[in-house]
Amino acid sequence: MSDSAVSRDEVDRIIESWREQRPDLDVSPMQIFSRISRLSRHFDLARRAAFSAHDLEPWAFDVLSSLRRTGDPYCLTPGALMSELLVSSGTMTNRIDRLEQQKLVQRVPSVDDRRTVQVRLTELGIQRVDETLVELVRSERRLAESLSEDERQQLAGMLRRLNLAFENH
Repeated sequence: MSDSAVSRDEVDRIIESWREQRPDLDVSPMQIFSRISRLSRHFDLARRAAFSAHDLEPWAFDVLSSLRRTGDPYCLTPGALMSELLVSSGTMTNRIDRLEQQKLVQRVPSVDDRRTVQVRLTELGIQRVDETLVELVRSERRLAESLSEDERQQLAGMLRRLNLAFENH
């Protein structure tokens, strides 16, 4: 069996079918975007497994990691979290409430303006996000093992360009 027959994936079969059924269309972009879509689903499942191993939902990890990346004292306003995570005010309030109930964050008055509330990671929140991050990085490293370091860098650069095309519009 030839190398190309062994290395065919489901997207190759989909593209071939479309080319047979709709030879009038250039379906070549599907080679990229269908693979990205399928990989996204696979990655989402792998990420959810890493999060659930530490009793976190993906949204919770997003909030906790946003706070953790700010550095000590690990605080942001709810508005800053909303902007970073692209969620509504009501959604952010609900998420903060739920994380506060789990003792992973706390609401504290701002040092600069006591009328403003900030969301701060607790020690338990720092521990949970750090442990989860280690698991996530380990999982993602395993997923990327089939590519060489050069290939990973090239792919990251190409995906960055695609991403910027969306972010700049």
